Amino acid sequence: MSSSEFELINKYFKNLTDDDPSVQCGIGDDAAIIHIPHGMEVALSIDTLLEGTHFPAETQPSDIAYKALAVNLSDMAAMGAVPKWVLLSISLPEKDEDWLEKFVSGFLELAKPHSINLIGGDLSRGPLSITVQIQGLLPTGSALKRNGARKDDLIYVTGTLGDAGVGLDIMNGKLSVGEKQRMFFLNSLNRPDISIDTGIRLRNIASSAIDISDGLMADLGHILGASRVGAEIEVKKIPLSEAMQQCIDETTAWNHALTSGDDYKLCFTASAEKHDLIINTFKELKLAVSCIGKITGERGLSCKSPEGRLFEPSGSPYRHF
Repeated sequence: MSSSEFELINKYFKNLTDDDPSVQCGIGDDAAIIHIPHGMEVALSIDTLLEGTHFPAETQPSDIAYKALAVNLSDMAAMGAVPKWVLLSISLPEKDEDWLEKFVSGFLELAKPHSINLIGGDLSRGPLSITVQIQGLLPTGSALKRNGARKDDLIYVTGTLGDAGVGLDIMNGKLSVGEKQRMFFLNSLNRPDISIDTGIRLRNIASSAIDISDGLMADLGHILGASRVGAEIEVKKIPLSEAMQQCIDETTAWNHALTSGDDYKLCFTASAEKHDLIINTFKELKLAVSCIGKITGERGLSCKSPEGRLFEPSGSPYRHF
């Protein structure tokens, strides 16, 4: 690594580490060293965002940074973990300090409220890509997993679904909407709202959980596969935003909600007797939650229309390969 890269790291990234007694060794050495409290487990996740694949070329650096951290926070929320530390790797086509300054601004905007420390990483020349590895803590044995769904469990989702997919259509020039709605959809795409408290509160409630990154059908499918069960959902019960209902016809909205990625809301299951507890918990959190269906014993996922017929979405969940 050349001295200019060290200078860039010292100038833009050293200030992303606060005084944290759990960090024994952070930025500036060959590896970071952290202390794990007794009775706690470490949850780790890593995501890479590539220009042209995960964000359009015209996306602002601050939005790229915000989303790169948000998608990792979403993984922590889905596991019921408290995020603590991150490693960050960036490749840039060329030295661009203005880009780095804006990137750091967006990263700090989300990192600070969650008390997350950057403890190491890498900066190199190459096609624009951002990789974040996050580490979080949770009490031993308390993690939310995908394999706990059981027959007759109810299926829930948080927030509203499909908005990020509409935002991507807008950025790609496939759709035009009013300015107010446009800003809402773009914000849903670039700056997903993550609630760590939701995952923490669901530790002793949910039987399984996952974050919705590749689309509801795909990600609920991961729960079904891991739990060896099936599911039936009612498309009419899928929560849609006010902006979605104003701008998009119902069938297209359901397609987005079922197949579009980048929502980063939670999908989880729980036994029916915990329904009132779930509703009251989300009232306390002041967050929206919707029951959209139930787990069945027969393998497979079916989506039912209001008329009771099978609804087949015209889109398909996101696939990398």
